[in-house]
Amino acid sequence: MPKLLLIEDDDITAEEIASDLRWRGFGVEVAVDGIEGLEVARGGAWDVIVIDRMLPGCDGLTVLKTLRGEDNKVPALILSAMGHVDERVRGLRAGGDDYLTKPFSLVELAARVEALLRRPAASRETLLRVGPLELDLITSKATRGQRSLDLLPREFKLLEYMVRREGQVVTPAMLFEEVWNYNFVPQSNLIHVHMGRLRRKLDASGETPLIETVRGIGYTLHAPT
Repeated sequence: MPKLLLIEDDDITAEEIASDLRWRGFGVEVAVDGIEGLEVARGGAWDVIVIDRMLPGCDGLTVLKTLRGEDNKVPALILSAMGHVDERVRGLRAGGDDYLTKPFSLVELAARVEALLRRPAASRETLLRVGPLELDLITSKATRGQRSLDLLPREFKLLEYMVRREGQVVTPAMLFEEVWNYNFVPQSNLIHVHMGRLRRKLDASGETPLIETVRGIGYTLHAPT
């Protein structure tokens, strides 16, 4: 039974969420303010935390920042009535793994919690680095050293996939399945074209190439030596 900590000060909302998640097979404990929530979070082996953005005593973002500062990596879903993109970014940067705007359906909340539980721990990082290359998964920005990389969404996804597999050889079939969501390998030079465009953006004049072609197999990304 997955153990879930719900930090929510509204009694009705907390009861609705807790009852629904318990019905779905979760073990749920409820904390009613930020101070209590922080202490309970520290004291238990939780699988996921669902936390309200605005809490008495200590707001939700402060709770998350504190936990992340203590190297607590339990995945967290933030609930908030503030749905503007700037607020979502603040929540994710504070340590949230997902952000759900009120009002929401209990079905969607449960689906998001289940998705967090399926996500490998390594994929919860919001900043990925290989040598001078850095990817910000919240803002979808990529930099190499002090240079910003102007990547299209598909290029960013392609680069993220390779960064997560630093030093491994990835094949066209893997890229088609994971980046393009194809379950077959089309007869085209699609990968070659995208990889060429990505390399031109990654490697400025005089810089060591980050992506290497493994002839007859695929590609690999590694930090410059």
